[in-house]
Amino acid sequence: MGNFLAGKVVAVTGAGRGIGRAVALAAAAEGARVVVNDYGVGIEGGEPTSEIADGVVKEIQAAGGEAVAVADDISTMAGGQRIVDTALAQFGRIDGVVCVAGILRERMLFNMSEEEWDPVVATHLKGTFTVFRAASAVMRRQGSGTLIGFTSGNHQGSVAQANYSAAKGGIISLVRSAALGLAKYGVTANAVAPVARTRMSAGVPMELKEIGEPEDVAALVTYLLSDKAVAVGGEKITGQVYTIAGPKIAVWAQPRELRAGYAEGSWTPEKIADFLPGTVGTDPMPMLAQLEAMAKAAAAKDRPNA
Repeated sequence: MGNFLAGKVVAVTGAGRGIGRAVALAAAAEGARVVVNDYGVGIEGGEPTSEIADGVVKEIQAAGGEAVAVADDISTMAGGQRIVDTALAQFGRIDGVVCVAGILRERMLFNMSEEEWDPVVATHLKGTFTVFRAASAVMRRQGSGTLIGFTSGNHQGSVAQANYSAAKGGIISLVRSAALGLAKYGVTANAVAPVARTRMSAGVPMELKEIGEPEDVAALVTYLLSDKAVAVGGEKITGQVYTIAGPKIAVWAQPRELRAGYAEGSWTPEKIADFLPGTVGTDPMPMLAQLEAMAKAAAAKDRPNA
């Protein structure tokens, strides 16, 4: 076992399978004591079970680590709180939380029902909030801690996943808000947008040229949880969004104004029609071009690359 996270207590949601499981195992292998959370539902939802989380705990214990299972639903405030309370009760502190849990309910926007929207947003976005909320209160008092949310490249938009994309975009804003609000308390917050072979990625309708394994993602998360997660200037890394896709690590840009123009007097629709296209313009949307390529490939009965 390593010591990258020696002495730390880390909670991981969605830790029963895939990336969450890899993160829990990696954290334990680097010396962390781990709270393993998994509600035990399938990718499309279903009845929960604690057996999945228990299985990961047994793996960690068999390797000489310490872990405890929590099967609560993180989309509830009580569920998020119980994860943190369990860490405190079992291990006396909480140093990091990693919110990986998620589900999919794919449907075109014009066909999407409330029953398909609500659980996806509740699991991804609210589930990140409930754990962040409970953990940040403790970390503020400690004067240290790390919050890690999981987003996706699909925060740019997705054809048949408006619910998922909206939730993942919300997680980025939540992470940045947490980074701003908690910086003075010594607490960091970052987001990871993984590209890895999992149950979710198996349904992507294209060949991904850049894709890795859950263990790649776990390595990045372990780093971000550690005291070594500092920038070149020595400040703690916070408020960032990182993609890891096999051999590639990338950082996403912070939101900022791209281009602005000013006119004299009050705006009218006519004045904007004359002014906006040539002066302010637009920001190209790469996903639209990718969609066109996919449509052409589909017409040719091919599977496009991305």
